[in-house]
Amino acid sequence: MLWSLTKIAVFLGLVAGLAFFAGHFSEQGGLVRLWAFDQEFTLGPVAAVIALLALVLIVWLGLKLVGFVFAALRFLNGDETAISRYFDRNRERRGYAALSDGLIALASGEPNTALARARTAERLLQKPELTRLLTAQAAEAAGDSRAATEAWKSLLSDEQTRFVAVRGLMRQKLAAGDTATAMKLAAQALTLKPKHSETQDLLLKLQAEGGDWKGARDTLSQKLRSGALPRSVYRRRDALLALQEAKVVLDEGASIEAREAAIEANRLSPDLIPAAVIAAHALLEKDDRKGATRVLKKAWEAQPHPDLAAAFAAIEPDESPEARLKRFRSLLGKTAGQEETRLTEAELLLAVEDFRGAKEALGPLPETHPTQRALAILAAAERGLGAPDDEVRHILSQALTASRGPEWVCDKCGAVHGQWVPICASCSGFDTLSWREPEAMRTSRPASDTDLAPLLFAASGPVAPVEIASVDGAADEVLQLAAEEAEVIVSPPDAEPKPADEGPDAITPDEILRRAT
Repeated sequence: MLWSLTKIAVFLGLVAGLAFFAGHFSEQGGLVRLWAFDQEFTLGPVAAVIALLALVLIVWLGLKLVGFVFAALRFLNGDETAISRYFDRNRERRGYAALSDGLIALASGEPNTALARARTAERLLQKPELTRLLTAQAAEAAGDSRAATEAWKSLLSDEQTRFVAVRGLMRQKLAAGDTATAMKLAAQALTLKPKHSETQDLLLKLQAEGGDWKGARDTLSQKLRSGALPRSVYRRRDALLALQEAKVVLDEGASIEAREAAIEANRLSPDLIPAAVIAAHALLEKDDRKGATRVLKKAWEAQPHPDLAAAFAAIEPDESPEARLKRFRSLLGKTAGQEETRLTEAELLLAVEDFRGAKEALGPLPETHPTQRALAILAAAERGLGAPDDEVRHILSQALTASRGPEWVCDKCGAVHGQWVPICASCSGFDTLSWREPEAMRTSRPASDTDLAPLLFAASGPVAPVEIASVDGAADEVLQLAAEEAEVIVSPPDAEPKPADEGPDAITPDEILRRAT
């Protein structure tokens, strides 16, 4: 009602304004003289304005007439829609204007306005392949999932818009949490456009998250064939997927298939640590000790790792500590001086009670990079050399609050994982884990049983043969200490230590020494 009154008031104002200007021109006097066809025409001011408007109208009608004549000629020449297009031209122009306004509104973050303009454009243009696409996107942005789904489904019948429609429905399913249906739609979209990189990446991510490792390897091969992935990256990621496929087969108990899949994963990427470990175990099951040794040595040369040392020790599980140390020389000699090499050699020397050699093997690590593992080995060596309890207790106090050293860290989000996985549990990043020390957590995590394993060798009695299982397998009594306690806490110097019977949090270096001996 208010809008109607406003329009009436504006109309009356325009009429009043025109009347005022017409009266003003009449009062001004003066004449306009025109010569045309040897005749003179004398017009007053108002009559001159009216004549000018009439001339503009005649020219406009003339142009329209010329356009109609050309449309009629095209119709006579066989163009059956020429005349109808001529009369629909204005309608089409308004339709495209509405479509343009809708696109601008959608880009401006006004989905409801865009949806209204899309409906106007659809009514004027009668081109659903254009207008329904805008309708679907606007409804999706406005949160109207039903309208968006209907619009996407209506575009499936057109071959030109089928791929876009499938991707739109796929996004709808992902937003609803239906990843199984979204994966099927992504596979269908990829059949329509096999070289579409974004769809390849999304399908690969969904397949990896869903555990479809075989399908993920097929998608990865398709990325390679389309040129969207370098061959070196493809080989590594294919090895990751093959490794996970081997783990699944191993969990299902199919030992032969698991062995072959693990060996294939290691062949694809020899420097991949988890693949090398599983491949070595698979070769040991085939009683191929030489093959397992060769696989582990090659991976160790690329990057020394506790899991590789554990797998190398498992090749001869019943050997004496002296024989194990001798066998490890061929492995450690290839990477002499590296941190993991020093730590592994020191642990082996502790096993044969060569405490001075263990301390020398550590080198400057306790000073330059004092991790929990390095300090624990140093404490065990000092204990074996007969150092005072206060000195050993001081080293243990440092070990309990020192950095844990390298761990599996996601390069994308920084999340720390206890074991290697192909997909980060925090950010779902694929192939983002690397073995390094997390910067933000170097001094914020307490020690655990895996970090203080070498303290077993501080015992004064004879040491039984020990199987190295990364850092985890070198202790009995001290490992039991950390396994029994939920958290190891060192009391600050200025605080009174809690009595031992107050709970598991009251563990101190004195208690560690007592249990270790």
